[in-house]
Amino acid sequence: MTQDLDSKFKELNKLYEGLAAGSDEIFTEEEQHIDPRTGKSLETIYGASQWKLIWRKFIRNKAALGGGIVILLFYFVAAFGGFFAPYTKDTRFTKFIYMPPTKVYILDQGKLVRPYFFGQTPKFDENLRRVYEIDFEKKIPVEFFTHGEPYKLLGLFDADMHLYGASEGVVAFLGTDRQGRDMVSRIIFGSQISLTIGLVGVILSLILGTILGIVSGFYSGWVDNLIQRLIELIRSFPSIPLWMALSAAIPLTWSINQTYFAISVILSLLGWTWLARQLRGQVLALRNQDFVLASKLAGASDRWIIVRHLIPATLGQIVVVSTLQMPAMILAETALSFLGLGLRPPVVSWGVLIQEAQNYQSLALYPWVFTPAIAVAICILAFSYLGDGLRDSVDPYTI
Repeated sequence: MTQDLDSKFKELNKLYEGLAAGSDEIFTEEEQHIDPRTGKSLETIYGASQWKLIWRKFIRNKAALGGGIVILLFYFVAAFGGFFAPYTKDTRFTKFIYMPPTKVYILDQGKLVRPYFFGQTPKFDENLRRVYEIDFEKKIPVEFFTHGEPYKLLGLFDADMHLYGASEGVVAFLGTDRQGRDMVSRIIFGSQISLTIGLVGVILSLILGTILGIVSGFYSGWVDNLIQRLIELIRSFPSIPLWMALSAAIPLTWSINQTYFAISVILSLLGWTWLARQLRGQVLALRNQDFVLASKLAGASDRWIIVRHLIPATLGQIVVVSTLQMPAMILAETALSFLGLGLRPPVVSWGVLIQEAQNYQSLALYPWVFTPAIAVAICILAFSYLGDGLRDSVDPYTI
């Protein structure tokens, strides 16, 4: 152990001496100063920029990397929701109300075959409860890249290609709801609203929090006191009741777009305080650094110092806080819609879908209608892992 530390010390000492002497080639080819763990030269490792160091620490965190991949998949599926969903969000199959999840088979008499499912016939049992009888004689193949109901790809182009579907019968991997609508399609289209409303809310709160937090820390004095008292006033109210009060003020006559924008603004107005507080503390430490004082002595304006020095210096913290705020925004929208104070039908969001499952009797008899909550839980966990990984990567004191 001591020998390893001595060798590392000698390597670092030679590196610093070469940098101080202005040598273009610090290590000769004969010396071959290569890190045995990475196979890269020590000059490349120790001369990396801040963003490269952040990236190296981030990719070593497998949970954060996995969370980032899951989030990218969520947004990719939401962007091309019409393609991945077998039906539109309003397609109804009135004969297949509360149909259980379709079971797909890939084996037939021990042989691997094209995926298929059996047809189902609805009927009522002795308790007048709707049940479905499986017809094992009727095999329906699952078709991939099939033409179906038309939709707008990315909201711009007309298309009718779907990832999968069935020419006859209803293929519903997560069952149908009380109106016979496919739950997979509803969850995919609901993600477009829930994920984007959280993104818009974070962007608006990011703008407010960045401007007010940096201004508060940079100018100090009465400006700092005014902004901090405003933050304390907002944070003194309980979040959920305040969201409920503001959401209840939205007129019922507003259009879907107006309600969507209003919910985004409400979430952002109450979500910027955390970022502003953290940036204020960081700027208070940065404003006395040599590079800021040098800019002031060179005659740079306050605007120039804030835009060219303070915002880039706090960019890592801004990214981390924004990522950690996304789960809170998504949960807030889901909670408001679940309580009937946010988005309302015919808008499809995860909160609206969960609201339809709040009937205990329906949940007990048809548990698959609660599957949107699983999508919410996976998304929240993925954002949390990603945010924790980014926070550890940006922190220079973590190993």
